[in-house]
Amino acid sequence: MAGFVPDVFQKVNSQVNWFVVYTKPLQEARASSNLLAQGFEAFLPVISLEKFRAGRVSVVVEPLFSRYMFVRLDVEQDNWGRIRSTLGVVKLLTMGGVPVPVPEGLVEALIDSQNQLSSGKDRPYFKANDAVQFIGGPLRGLKGVFEQHDGEARAMVLIDILSRPQRVLVQAEHLVPASL
Repeated sequence: MAGFVPDVFQKVNSQVNWFVVYTKPLQEARASSNLLAQGFEAFLPVISLEKFRAGRVSVVVEPLFSRYMFVRLDVEQDNWGRIRSTLGVVKLLTMGGVPVPVPEGLVEALIDSQNQLSSGKDRPYFKANDAVQFIGGPLRGLKGVFEQHDGEARAMVLIDILSRPQRVLVQAEHLVPASL
């Protein structure tokens, strides 16, 4: 077993790879900007979430993986020891003192996914009494009147059933603006 070197370690020595950085609590963005300032290629995957606070829906951007981000480096040529002393960083994940690379293609897939989301059209924000149309779910094709947001991804809508307005709770993603 003395000469055995796991594939994961052999791959590290052969090329530039992505590695996982463990950050201090709520300091992922700080760690990312500090790593970038040092010349490292860093990637912090984020996600936009709708949060319902104080009766309002607001969009917040949060890290996709709490306390984790990625850095790309060549462990043979880059001074990766600097990473652990970077503000916001706890450590670079290692095994036996050697950084463990992320499986090939994973970070690239995350980057592509994030680029597609950021270039896509955002879901419209509705106000009370806006006309809406259902584009999904069991009410697809019907029209209604937006009443209010209910939670992070739901909406209360009035629809006309049997000549009476009925209040229904639906996924907000199933709604688009409409003209009644």
